[in-house]
Amino acid sequence: MGHRFSADDRSPLIQALKVLLIKALLRFCSWLPLPANQALGALIGIIVSILPTESRHVTRTNLRLCFPALSESEIKALARQSLIETCKTGCEFGYIWHAPLPRVLGNIVGITGHELLSDALTARKGVIVLAPHLGSWETCGPYLTNCAPTTYLYKPPKLSQFEELMVAFRSRGGARLAPTNRKGVAMLVKALEQGEIVGILPDQEPNLEGGVFAPFFGVDALTMTLIARLAARTGAAVVTVFAKRLSAGRGFEIVFGAARAGIDSANLLEAATALNQSVEDCVRQAIPQYQWEYHRFKHQPDNTKNRLYR
Repeated sequence: MGHRFSADDRSPLIQALKVLLIKALLRFCSWLPLPANQALGALIGIIVSILPTESRHVTRTNLRLCFPALSESEIKALARQSLIETCKTGCEFGYIWHAPLPRVLGNIVGITGHELLSDALTARKGVIVLAPHLGSWETCGPYLTNCAPTTYLYKPPKLSQFEELMVAFRSRGGARLAPTNRKGVAMLVKALEQGEIVGILPDQEPNLEGGVFAPFFGVDALTMTLIARLAARTGAAVVTVFAKRLSAGRGFEIVFGAARAGIDSANLLEAATALNQSVEDCVRQAIPQYQWEYHRFKHQPDNTKNRLYR
């Protein structure tokens, strides 16, 4: 599935130091019980929301674009909530990646719509599961892998020395990881043809050749066409999933949903629009838990970069 690690400096030494720092932070977070882990994330989120950080700026920018009816005070309050939830997600990475899988799965205290996944698996045409950057999205991985053989699409991190570690963590439980290249796409097709699960983060911006511009909360966003092509080629069902974070460290609720009709359309704009609507359906159930700090509207339809992101 997805990642957010990057590095401007390609020096092997700098990369090695950054990997060591990330590993140390992940390990530290893994030692904390879930309520304390999330409390640490909340504290970091409060700090990020107070300081003039890029994350605060991008979050507010995206919220203004997507919710123009909100007042500026409402935007700032929602941005603060979102940054707190996003930092909780970051701290949870160490917990989810390091803790024993039974312990991780034990934090799932509710499941809604599982029959959508079960029925799709029974059809044996494969299932494309869309997991947006919403809630504790890393928690969805172990859960899906526990249900059926699963292959996750991932984009190799810019911090190249972290890739091996990331793949090892996300492969726990027997999951396979497919990189975003021809070999990876072939892995996805094979998994679907075998009636298995393919997990994809659907709200990442693709390269220009792999996407079309379609509305996301009313704003044109470069949107991947891979999902439409996979669904049309294999006849696989498409469902959505996210792990809703419950209050006071009580755990997570796994929420499945049906993808919008037309997501497998040969008309790629229609398919991309259905894809974004499917993501919206998830986000509207837990708006503060969406990672609004992502540069979702970086590219513009006129082939320019969004100046609102500075």
